Amino acid sequence: MIELADISKNFGKVQALHKVSLKVHNSSIHGIIGENGAGKSTLMKILTGFISKSGGDFFFHSESIDLHSPKDARKIGIGMLYQEPLDFPQLSVLDNFMVGTADFSPVNQRAALSRLCTNFGFNLNPESKVEELTVGERQQLELMRLIRDGAKILILDEPTSGISEKQQELLFGALRRLRNDGVAILLVSHKLEEIELLCDEVTVLRHGKMAGYQKRPFDREEMLHTMFDTLPVSQPPAVKHIAGDPLLNFHKVTSHVGRSGLNSVSTTIRSGEVVGLAGVDGSGQSVFLRSAFGLLQPESGRISGCREVTTRAFIPADRLTEGLIPGLTIREHHILSKKSGPIITSKSGLEKTRDAIKTYSIRGTSETEVENLSGGNLQRLLLSLIPADIQLILMESPTRGLDVQSAAWTWKHLHARLKAEGAIIFASPDFEEIMEQSTRILVFYNGSITLDTPTKATNYQQLSRAVTGEDNQQQ
Repeated sequence: MIELADISKNFGKVQALHKVSLKVHNSSIHGIIGENGAGKSTLMKILTGFISKSGGDFFFHSESIDLHSPKDARKIGIGMLYQEPLDFPQLSVLDNFMVGTADFSPVNQRAALSRLCTNFGFNLNPESKVEELTVGERQQLELMRLIRDGAKILILDEPTSGISEKQQELLFGALRRLRNDGVAILLVSHKLEEIELLCDEVTVLRHGKMAGYQKRPFDREEMLHTMFDTLPVSQPPAVKHIAGDPLLNFHKVTSHVGRSGLNSVSTTIRSGEVVGLAGVDGSGQSVFLRSAFGLLQPESGRISGCREVTTRAFIPADRLTEGLIPGLTIREHHILSKKSGPIITSKSGLEKTRDAIKTYSIRGTSETEVENLSGGNLQRLLLSLIPADIQLILMESPTRGLDVQSAAWTWKHLHARLKAEGAIIFASPDFEEIMEQSTRILVFYNGSITLDTPTKATNYQQLSRAVTGEDNQQQ
């Protein structure tokens, strides 16, 4: 059992945590919830030794301990599954599994990986390149490595963001088994359904402070009241433009990048549309978005229309690694995104940055380094960097890891940004998000479009069939 007593953390003038206390017991799953920016990820990084605390104490089995580095946390059995898997995409599954072990024997580690996969119902090919795996499979690999290393206190940060329903079921089964084996689990999530399904107790954080605590059975209304200053309200359907002229055309585009690539994909995106891309992770949606933006060139076929990069903006799912530059501040990102003069001073971009922080409700200062922002604030920053004259907005999992209020704010802003001559294309593993926000849906399966339909002409059942390849009705 580990206890956190009055843990506080300051980033300069910003107080991220203020005297947070909680206990995590063996053979239990303890949920940590709160709106984006509440301090959840900061608390977990302190617990894993990734960042230092400003005040408070840790106790492990009632004995005071200090965690100065991830090595210290690992010594007592603390392991964390981060929202973005920590792996080496160019190396094989087995190579990644062997990282960090003293027994650097391929034969022994292959046997250990096979045994763990069998125990937990995972199916990972040791010879596959990690870059070919889905996000869910990369999580499985990371989880197996933590278990091999003897993790007794397991922390998971938004583990179901961006993974398929089947992979969620496998993950939940693994977590229940680990709990039964005596492991203490901390589950950071914004999804109350997950908390109710998995957790034995839950702690609510708000504005860096402990706002509430419950044991099963949980009171959802009380959780919502303690999470938010004001309860989330249902957003009215956004005013949608009528589809207009062709904006972007894919003609028999083939690409062998990624797991499925694209297989002779043809479709036309029209102005005024919000196009949702559905499908199991790795079915081609990411390759489609990157090809539409110009990051990938097709091996055959043609992409035409909206040719100038300056008319397009792409926000990837991995906001910090692909979308932003760790080590740089909010102000420095705004300087880079705008046309600046030849000389940059300490005041360059300061006024525009302060305006953006206020307009987009970013919780930070102009000099906050981006890696210290929460997932929701990273998304708000990325949206603030999109120029006003952008014609085509492309997004991977736009609400990944966001609480319900931040998700609603993101879509309200995106629909407000949509011009009659522009379009939004987004990929999401969440059918509900696809159905609510898009005017048209493209379903991908094994690199092909199995369904291309107006949203109002389909339903959840048809989407479910299409993502598994059962419904092959490309239009």
